[in-house]
Amino acid sequence: MPNAQARLSQVQSHLASSEADIPSGRESILSKSQDDIVVTCALRTPFTKGGKGGLKDVPAADLLVHTLKSLLSRSKLDPLLVEDIAVGSVLPPGGGATEFRAAALVAGFPENTAVKSLNRQCSSGLQACIDIANAIRSGMIEIGVGSGGESMSSQYGPGAVTEFSELLESHPEAKNCKVPMGVLSEKMAKDRSISRTDQDVFAASSYQKALKAQQAGKFDEEIEPLTNVKFVDPKTDEEKIITVAKDDGIRDGITAESLGKIKPAFAKDGSIHAGNASQISDGAAAVLLMKRSTAERLGQKIVGKFVSSSVVGVKPLLMGIGPWKAIPVALQKAGISKGDVDVYEINEAFASQCLWCVRELGLDENKVNPNGGAIAFGHPLGCTGARQVSTLFNELGRTGKRVGVTSMCVGTGMGMAAVWVKE
Repeated sequence: MPNAQARLSQVQSHLASSEADIPSGRESILSKSQDDIVVTCALRTPFTKGGKGGLKDVPAADLLVHTLKSLLSRSKLDPLLVEDIAVGSVLPPGGGATEFRAAALVAGFPENTAVKSLNRQCSSGLQACIDIANAIRSGMIEIGVGSGGESMSSQYGPGAVTEFSELLESHPEAKNCKVPMGVLSEKMAKDRSISRTDQDVFAASSYQKALKAQQAGKFDEEIEPLTNVKFVDPKTDEEKIITVAKDDGIRDGITAESLGKIKPAFAKDGSIHAGNASQISDGAAAVLLMKRSTAERLGQKIVGKFVSSSVVGVKPLLMGIGPWKAIPVALQKAGISKGDVDVYEINEAFASQCLWCVRELGLDENKVNPNGGAIAFGHPLGCTGARQVSTLFNELGRTGKRVGVTSMCVGTGMGMAAVWVKE
């Protein structure tokens, strides 16, 4: 009996030692495994103003062609190896499925590369990346592209929302799904006591950070310029051929005081206006994903890795609180806390909702959107989630930091988030 007890104690001691050797928390996600889902290339087009900017006459599928071609050019990956491409997009009729498949073929992918379009509203680009990551993790594919593209210039408007049936209208919560986001965000700002002044200060900061980042060339690495772009001047109707290399929504001289002079957009006594909400814009982005073992075998440079993600539901009228609910879930799945994160990229759909989420989560505001956000340079709906990946990794790389989170609120009442680690 004593021998048995001694042996049991010995086994327990070994187990305790083994458990102590297993990394946990931040240390755990920083460790490397051959099964890690890694990003080897992430890029985007410039974002330009809807109806006015340099890409206003370029269809979403053409933006996607440029982005996918650029991804192949930068990564130098044989397109024959890519098995699936997921494209997030919100506005195209039919979801864009037909033209996005055609776009992949034009971009140089072979017929054996599958393509799908998907729509989870403002998180569509992130959902596309997560769908590809999960397909790789499950063994369904080895290499894939998560992407997003949107031409809000040509497709944004009332026609993008289907009329509700009597059945849907009869349900008190369901009918709230079609309340315009500006209207519900105005209501949320009042209910959650987010003042106009605070919103304008937050929005001005976004513009100021984005301008500083643009002037310092911080976006250059993630942006793939477009040349020979056909552009019809909206003032003169003159057709020109231009090069689009920078986000054109970023403006100089924006202050909380200047924003304070803009009239509210959704209520006479409201606080939300064009200057403290995300810009209507056009753009596309793409992210190349595979396992670490695959990347090493192919000689692909690893940018970073995907760790965890979350998707949650909230009340439709409280759509804007989505990140507040989604971020803690993604952090929990990764086994880390909010303090372990170096940079947060949270979509600025509206200053009101983004600011509320940051405050309610108790995040360090210096870690949130350090180079500005959608208020300053735009939010092409289905593209933003994929754009955030390149923006995040470039910022982590420049600053020598490692752990980042991307997140956004989602129309009709949802939130999504993901945790990433820079290589």
